[in-house]
Amino acid sequence: MAPRLLYFCSATRGGIADYAHAQATAIARSGIEVIFLTSPSYRPQDSVMYIVDTSLPEMKDWPLPSKILLAVKIWEEQQVLHRAIILYQTQNVLFATYSEYLAPLWCKHLESLSRQQVCFGAVVHDPCRTYQVGPRWWHRWSIACGYRFLQEAFVHEAIALDTVEPMPHLTTTVIPHGTYQFPPAQKARDEVRECFEIPKSATLLLAFGQIRDNKNLDLAMRAIAQFPELHLLIAGRVVSQTQKPVSYYQALAEELGISHRCHWLLKHVPNHEIGDLFQASDVVLLTYRSDFSSASGVLNLAVAYRRPCLASAGASNLRTVVQNYNLGIFVEPDSWQSVRDGIQAFLGSPPEPKWALYEAEQSWERNAELVCSRMFRAHHES
Repeated sequence: MAPRLLYFCSATRGGIADYAHAQATAIARSGIEVIFLTSPSYRPQDSVMYIVDTSLPEMKDWPLPSKILLAVKIWEEQQVLHRAIILYQTQNVLFATYSEYLAPLWCKHLESLSRQQVCFGAVVHDPCRTYQVGPRWWHRWSIACGYRFLQEAFVHEAIALDTVEPMPHLTTTVIPHGTYQFPPAQKARDEVRECFEIPKSATLLLAFGQIRDNKNLDLAMRAIAQFPELHLLIAGRVVSQTQKPVSYYQALAEELGISHRCHWLLKHVPNHEIGDLFQASDVVLLTYRSDFSSASGVLNLAVAYRRPCLASAGASNLRTVVQNYNLGIFVEPDSWQSVRDGIQAFLGSPPEPKWALYEAEQSWERNAELVCSRMFRAHHES
């Protein structure tokens, strides 16, 4: 019988769901039986090589505040997870992402299972837990509880995790972030540009994915205002009320006199349309703040579609791979002048990315190999 892994993924679409699908597929290809625990709305972009269990609950539509509904969902998810571990008789559980939300309320039964030789691992996409829910003492306690039952943490850049309290049982392993294989462009470059009224000769920057404050879109717009030949396509949507609304950026475009050069596709972009947007663009915009310390799923889309990036971030996998593989122009974060200088550098001397080398060294196969080497050997040898 093949070794079995229970893969917990509460995200049903977006970057986390795409990552989970690719990682679970690579693990399944390595000979592991993967049970993918998710909710009914999960829709992978292509065929699956793993078993899909849609027992996780969806968000309730009760007339209650969103934070209460999220708390109910998290609590129910943990009950389902506990039952699934027993049902599938698995000793290996991998979380698609680490989360500390309400951990003091649900971590105890996972700690108990851990003492019974169930190995818990998590992909820590966001190693710096700066977003605080509730008072600081609760936030810090939640982070500690969220790590307490884990034996394995998987990150994309070497980092000392802030676990609040010592976790001598926790091993941190650096794994690569593979590239995504979405459908190729369905339309010609000029046809896509015509849909948005973008000139054929213009240099087009693409800001793709969720519209969040930490992407510094406002600074990028100030830089773009200095280059009359540049156009910007923003494709995505705001998904949190804590973020600046789209109207803020549209008003800024008016103020800067570039509204005619900013083009908006304000929706979740389905997978079959993604290729068209990258095909139409020249540069992918990844101008994160200095507190960004993770990898970028959008970068790995850009690699797949062979589009260089203009990037900024703190110490992170994003910074490392852009610089090591020459995947674009990297600039210091949080400065519109730095973005301006990066654009000037790109226009003057476009980079020559090492696409093939990146894909060979940063593969999903290597990702799966490293995850399995820890999940299926190290814990049981201890």
